[in-house]
Order: sequence, then C-alpha cells, then structure tokens
Amino acid sequence: MISDRLSRRESEVMCAVYRLSEGKERFLVFPYEIAALLPSGRNYREEEIEDILRALEMDGYFEFVLSDRKGEKTYVVRMRTAGLSYRRADAQRKRGAWFRLAFTAVGAVVTFLIGVVLRLIFQSG
Repeated sequence: MISDRLSRRESEVMCAVYRLSEGKERFLVFPYEIAALLPSGRNYREEEIEDILRALEMDGYFEFVLSDRKGEKTYVVRMRTAGLSYRRADAQRKRGAWFRLAFTAVGAVVTFLIGVVLRLIFQSG
C-alpha cells in the first residue's frame, strides 16, 4: 500500500492536497491554502511544504508545476491514480492496523489462558 510509505508530515500534506482537489484531476492551489489545512502545531515552512510536494510527486501521487499567478506562487496539480485513491488506501491501511492490533490482543489473551491452564495441570499433578 502506498500510504504505508508516507511519513506523518507527508501524509498530512497529501491529505491537504487531496481535500483541495475536491475530486478533480487538475486544479490550482496556493501554498497558503495547503498550509491552512495542516496542523497548526507543526510549524510548516513554505520551503518544507514544497519539498514534501516534490517527494509526493516522486512517489507517484500527483504531478505539480510551480507557476506564478498575479504575482503569487501557485501550484498547478494533476492528480495521478495513487493520489485520487489516497483516501481509500489510507482507510485500508488504518483498517489493517486495527486488525493487527486486535489479532495481537486476542493472541495475548489466548497465550495467557493457555499458560493458566498449563499451570493448573502441572500444579495438580
């Protein structure tokens, strides 16, 4: 799954880009629009956002071109298949993580119960 490879910051930026796309394959976005959707406590700089966008582009989520629109830096973004299916892949990743957690918990309970049963068997014998 692609979203397994993303760091937290990359995932946050990808989520912001996905929300701004509103399901469109091509759109324009300003850096401040992306920054406005990111968690405020993380203090993203514009250069850092651009570096993350380039990394996401290399991972195949979208293509983007830096442009100038009326004196403001603008990104022209074209979503790729991985970018358009980001939400679905992220939901599958989270579902898989919950499944692994539940499987681990059930395994721990079963192991504990087997240990208790074995202790009872060997103490009485």
